[in-house]
Amino acid sequence: MFPAISVTRASKPKQKPAADAPLGFGQIFTDHMFSMDYVEGQGWINPRIEPYAPICLEPSAMVFHYGQAIFEGLKAYKTADGAINLFRPQLNFERVNVSNARMVIPPVDEAFCLYALKELLKIEQDWIPTADGTSLYIRPFIIATDPYLGVRPAHTYRFMIILSPSGRYYPQGLSPVNIYVEEDYVRAVKGGTGFAKTPGNYAASLIAQAKAYKTGYVQVLWLDGVHRRFIEEVGSMNVFFVIDGKLVTPALNGSILPGITRRTVLELAKRIGLETEEREIAIDELITLAKSGRVNEVFGAGTAAVISPVGELRYKDEVMTFNDGKIGPLSQKFYDIITGVQYGTRIDEYGWIEKV
Repeated sequence: MFPAISVTRASKPKQKPAADAPLGFGQIFTDHMFSMDYVEGQGWINPRIEPYAPICLEPSAMVFHYGQAIFEGLKAYKTADGAINLFRPQLNFERVNVSNARMVIPPVDEAFCLYALKELLKIEQDWIPTADGTSLYIRPFIIATDPYLGVRPAHTYRFMIILSPSGRYYPQGLSPVNIYVEEDYVRAVKGGTGFAKTPGNYAASLIAQAKAYKTGYVQVLWLDGVHRRFIEEVGSMNVFFVIDGKLVTPALNGSILPGITRRTVLELAKRIGLETEEREIAIDELITLAKSGRVNEVFGAGTAAVISPVGELRYKDEVMTFNDGKIGPLSQKFYDIITGVQYGTRIDEYGWIEKV
């Protein structure tokens, strides 16, 4: 039996976007949010659904100074018959606790968090957009709240879930993007926090992202932090290569995020009889393979974009073009299957969907 969740309704609900309004991504927020607090010696307490509003923290709150925080990202989808689908949400809350363990944050009850999310979605279901390619983005996160200046794990935390009706992550849709291989900066190293969803990982990536934009590229491909040679991730997504008809992706090594879409793509590939391989992939190896025409497709995989095909990859003076800059058949197939299950236009034969 889960603890009771108190509910305080917003006194002045916001005006919802029109059905055909351009939503962007992560710019609009719903009327309510879920919150609960952690106090050392008491555990996680006071679960509540309350109006979305600014939060009051002291300037000395530890999250501002030492970055002890984690977050997750998933989506809710409205099907044609009005049902609400969540895609593998148990895996997101499992990963919350993986990130918590690395950041020395007390674990949450994964089943209760999923229950709380469903209760929030029942209240906010009219915020779930229904236009093609839209969804309700879900952001659970935890921050350290102690008013204390000193480097140690906090004694108090806040867990929150906020919701944002969103359009496509890339406004251009499933068009291939151009990627810049970063040489100077690194995202993470083995033994660090690369496998956790913690804000510092993303703050550290911004300088390379800005550099890529200045040179006309949409995203960054990260190399490993030790040798500056082995491919790790693309932007905030895992990366896949179709090499000689085989699906190849960097092996999880402690500095790569274990993506839920990554896991889904690998499982799907095996179901359709496609050979897969998780291993180290050196950038010079990729260049050699690309020059010989053996790299058939490249794509990123993540919650926000689902599948993001790569048309061009630049490393130093080398520019590699894949599949003539067009989306490849496997990228399209994975996208169609995953989104079809998410939106309920395909039968969920995989057990991926959790109904609200």
